[in-house]
Amino acid sequence: MKYTLPLLAAAGFLFASYTVVNSNKPVPIAPALVEPASAPFQNFIAGAGIIEPKNENIAIGSPLARLVSKVAVKVGDKIIAGTPLFYLDNRENQAELAIRKADLAKAKADVLVAKANVADTQSLFDLANSVSDLRAISGEEILKRRNALAVAKAKLESANAFVEQAQAAILQTETTLERLIVRAPIDSDVLQVNVRVGEFASAGALSKPLLILGDLKTLHVRVDIDENDAWRFDKNSKAVAYLRGNRQFKVDLQLAYVEPFVVPKKSLTGDSTERVDTRVLQALYQFNPKDLSAYVGQQMDVFIEANGVNNPATLIRTQIL
Repeated sequence: MKYTLPLLAAAGFLFASYTVVNSNKPVPIAPALVEPASAPFQNFIAGAGIIEPKNENIAIGSPLARLVSKVAVKVGDKIIAGTPLFYLDNRENQAELAIRKADLAKAKADVLVAKANVADTQSLFDLANSVSDLRAISGEEILKRRNALAVAKAKLESANAFVEQAQAAILQTETTLERLIVRAPIDSDVLQVNVRVGEFASAGALSKPLLILGDLKTLHVRVDIDENDAWRFDKNSKAVAYLRGNRQFKVDLQLAYVEPFVVPKKSLTGDSTERVDTRVLQALYQFNPKDLSAYVGQQMDVFIEANGVNNPATLIRTQIL
C-alpha cells in the first residue's frame, strides 16, 4: 500500500513525458493531390490566365422591357449573325400596326376625295374664266371660284401629308416589331441562356445577361502580368499555358494583342465582391481549341519567357497559385 502512490506518480510522469515528446514531432506535410505546373523556361514571367472567346463574352440584353414569348436557341448552338435569339411579346404592337394601316387607308381615301374636289373646283373656275361676256358673270364670282380652287389644292396637299405621316407611323411600328426580335450580332456560339418563355426581360444593362455569346473558333487567354514584371515582358517571347488540375495538358500560345492600360487585378475568388490586391498588365494570347480541350472561363497557369532575374514576388505567387 505504501508503494501505490509513488508508482502512480512515476507512471503519470512517464505518460506526461511521452505525450510531450510526441506532440513536439513535426507534422508531416501532406503530398499535393495535384502537382503544380512548372515553368519550362529558366527566366520567366508567371501569370494567372482565364480563357475567353476571341471577341470576349457578348452579353445579350433586351431593347425593351417585355415578356419573353419564345426562346429560339439553346446552349451550344452555333449561329450566324442575324439569327433570332428570342422573341418579346408583340401583341400590343401588332394591334397598333393594324390601326396604323387603317389610318393609311383612310388617308389615301382622303387624297382621292381631295383630288376630286380639286378637279371639280378647277372645272368651275375654268368655266367661269372662259366666259367672254363680262356681263354674264361678275368678277366677284370669278374671285370666289379662284379662291375655292386654291383651298381645294391646299386640302390635297394636306391629304398627301397625312398619307406620308401614316406611312411613317407604320414604319415606326414595324421598326418596334423588329426590335422585339433579338438577333445575334455576329457569328458565334451560345454559351449561356438565362431567360425562359414567360419571364419578364428588363431593358438596359443587367447584372446577369439574358444570353452570353462568344466566338469559339479561336480561344483567347487573358493573362494578368504583375506591374512589377511589366518591364520584363516581351511581345515576341514564347508563352505556354497549363490547365489547372492537370499539368500534363498544356498548349503553346501566340500573342493576339496587349491592352496597353494597367488595371487593378481582381482575385479570382468567385465572391460577388472581388478583392483588388495589385495592378496588372493584361496580355491576350490565342490558341486553337483543337490543340487543347478547354472551356470558356477556365483558369490556366501561364508562363512567359523573359530576360533577367525572376522576380521573387512572382515566384511566391506562382507557388501559391
